[in-house]
Amino acid sequence: MPFDGSEPYLKIENLWKAFGKFLALKDVSLEIHEGELICFLGPSGCGKTTLLRAIAGLDLQTKGSVHQGGKDVSNLPPSERDFGIVFQSYALFPNLTIEKNVAFGLENTGRSKVEITDRVSELLAMVGLADQSKKYPAQLSGGQQQRIALARAIATNPGLLLLDEPLSALDAKVRVYLRHEIKELQRKLGVTTVMVTHDQEEALAMADRIVVMKDGVIEQVGTPTEIYSTPKTLFVADFIGEMNQIPATAGPSGAVSFGNGTMKSLSHNFPEGHPIIAAIRPEDVIPHGDEAHVLGSDDVVETEENALEVVVSEMEFLGSFWRCRLQHKRFGESELIADFSINAVRRLSLAEGGTMTVELPKNRLMAFERPEAVE
Repeated sequence: MPFDGSEPYLKIENLWKAFGKFLALKDVSLEIHEGELICFLGPSGCGKTTLLRAIAGLDLQTKGSVHQGGKDVSNLPPSERDFGIVFQSYALFPNLTIEKNVAFGLENTGRSKVEITDRVSELLAMVGLADQSKKYPAQLSGGQQQRIALARAIATNPGLLLLDEPLSALDAKVRVYLRHEIKELQRKLGVTTVMVTHDQEEALAMADRIVVMKDGVIEQVGTPTEIYSTPKTLFVADFIGEMNQIPATAGPSGAVSFGNGTMKSLSHNFPEGHPIIAAIRPEDVIPHGDEAHVLGSDDVVETEENALEVVVSEMEFLGSFWRCRLQHKRFGESELIADFSINAVRRLSLAEGGTMTVELPKNRLMAFERPEAVE
């Protein structure tokens, strides 16, 4: 029965993977829809590559199932699964020309030589390397080799494209350029794509949804905006972007207490007095003053709720904004990091050693379980 698109294209259910006594994956379940670009994101050893290899059949799961296009592929060898894969190391054949590398996967598909030649030409043009066909991999740059590996992976029109940290070996400028190229190509082809990365910026820029992993389990699945703006755990909040973490205790729902006072916050379910971490991103700290603006926003501050007078202990210029370290007795030995626009710094005449008023807006002040409170 052909896949009709009404169900998830890739369905992973209760997947476990053990290497001896070590559990690399622990009861992982995930649904991926046709045409999505999904990023598995997390630190080294979190299980993201193991999950990718289980999907490909390169490392069969210990327990659980994988369904692709409505078909149970859990125990099929890689050769019988419908995917193309690009490895971190590119894995091109050094003794074959670029055109022969791309043609390699097409030669056992029953296509004629003319059809293969036409397809290779089409793919090389698609990745912008039509004039490199007679060269060998060693004659190309890393970015060019990666594009050839990508062309080879999509040559047979697979239903699933797997990318295992495809950009990690490249320098920063090439990485930024290629992530845009890969996303544009993926959208053009409409191929369901799963990419492994440890680079949060890469995941935020490319993914339709991000799967954040830690210690073999999924911490959160969501769009880049959801993952960044509404993290569900302190790990996700801390791993994605910068995050201020202030030891605190829970007040009534919608409030947190630290130092000698209470501040309004996003609602939470912690009992009053429970040890927590109050968290806020640096760009969400609002500078008060005449027409002060939030970084990247046109919203004028009109309230002094959750306001604190702080000392600017350090200022660091980062090109498009200033990163300021702020001190207040309620933070104890910690400092609050705040990112202010260049215009806000200029308007408020901020300087190291000076004082200013900032607001921690309640709709950006989050409460998480304090790590030492978890048993």
